[in-house]
Amino acid sequence: MSFNIESSDKKRVVIVGGGFGGLRLALDLKKANFQVVLIDKNNFHQFPPLIYQVATSGLHPSSISFPFRKIFEARKDFYFRMAELRAVYPKEKYIQTSIGKLDYDYLVLANGAKTNFFGNKNIEDAAMPMKTVGESMGLRNAILSNFERSVTCSTKQERQELLNVVIVGGGPTGVEVAGAIAEMRNYVIPKDYPDMEAKRMHIYLIQSSDRLLPGMSKKASEKSEQFLKKLGVDVLLYKRVIDYKDNKVILADGMAIPTRTFIWVCGVSANDIVGLDKEAYGASNRLLVDEINRVKGYDDIFAIGDIALMLDSDAKHKQGHPQMAQPAIQQGANLAKNLVALENNKKTKPFKYRDLGCMATIGRNKAVADVFKMNFAGMFAWLLWMVVHLRSILGVHNKIAVLLDWTWGYLTYDRSNRMILSAIKPKVILKREEIESKYHWGSINSTSIEIDAHKKHSEALDSLNDLKEINVTPDINTVLDNVKEVEVELKDIEKEIKEVKEELHDEVKKH
Repeated sequence: MSFNIESSDKKRVVIVGGGFGGLRLALDLKKANFQVVLIDKNNFHQFPPLIYQVATSGLHPSSISFPFRKIFEARKDFYFRMAELRAVYPKEKYIQTSIGKLDYDYLVLANGAKTNFFGNKNIEDAAMPMKTVGESMGLRNAILSNFERSVTCSTKQERQELLNVVIVGGGPTGVEVAGAIAEMRNYVIPKDYPDMEAKRMHIYLIQSSDRLLPGMSKKASEKSEQFLKKLGVDVLLYKRVIDYKDNKVILADGMAIPTRTFIWVCGVSANDIVGLDKEAYGASNRLLVDEINRVKGYDDIFAIGDIALMLDSDAKHKQGHPQMAQPAIQQGANLAKNLVALENNKKTKPFKYRDLGCMATIGRNKAVADVFKMNFAGMFAWLLWMVVHLRSILGVHNKIAVLLDWTWGYLTYDRSNRMILSAIKPKVILKREEIESKYHWGSINSTSIEIDAHKKHSEALDSLNDLKEINVTPDINTVLDNVKEVEVELKDIEKEIKEVKEELHDEVKKH
């Protein structure tokens, strides 16, 4: 396998990740004199703000997904390749992916973040994250399967475990998914499962701090809590999750909640990038960037969106911009202009984040919004939330599909996408995945221990740095031991890596 992209007289911009930032950048480079290559592990762009509605049967997955090739059809000097990034080789100016190597003139890393379990292996193994369309479909299957099992199980204990839902994380995603599941319990379950006692289903939303939506106004926090409690959600503040065992979520105060629907939406960390210097990383594994999103220590590598950490001079964002859609979109748009400016030896424009506000919907006619330096709650905020999100969805077909689903749900109190669907991969795909897993690793195959060591090191440091803010309470002595152990391991590895890379680079030159 290979990229099959011929070099041209134009400089090549390689964008890794087709999220909000990567997509905006690729679109804005349309009239620039570049060859643009977009790489993503999926063949579609997904709309994360509405992923929770897929998980709660409110929307079909295709309604919030849009094929990259459709977006860029008839675009000249543009190429899309479905592949996964494996490593970056800055000196040689190429990347290693699951389908081969690709040279670049400018590399833009926009491959986002993943769910952060803060080093707690038990929770990582048991909890269900909700960052992608695939994960949301898995969560939907789990919720619906648990409902089906609850009416056929033989013991009261198992039934309660199947009916209880525990959501960890009181940010916008946690609040929205709690409200959506509460509405399912109140309006859908009594009709779909007449032999189930809906009142036995308990929904717990756990937040370690003193209020929900800590990134929004105090009014938004108070109103969201009121709305959730009115829907019958048990909101637990000042509570920390420390473990999950025997089908129970264990809290730091000794409380144990039986559940088999354990949803984790309380933190993210940037995706790993192999090949960049350790000095390029900041908190939560994010890449340190300057005012034009250039990665620290590199002239031709940039990072935008969730993976980028820009220590802004603005007092509100001294520790970096929020890992949300707007910063990514704005950084993508600004970087497009700056790449053109760099090519023409013109002055670049420093990035300045324009905070357009934040919203969260809790349910029917219930939402909160902090926009235009004003705070709204209730029906108006809910309508505003719908308009903003509907406008942001790609494609006329998708907009209409979402609007129809929302209208149907509003008029009938129903959610029509309650199918338990699992894709079965044909042998041809399984075989291809097996081949991709074995080949196109370059020198990474010889240094895979480096990846694991860096990952362990990052997770251990995150556990220390975020101890006061996260919903998990790891053992500090264990974390410190992990850090020391990993740092010793890294020193030994560095020697081996240097030798292996020298040998492999010699081979690359020969070929």
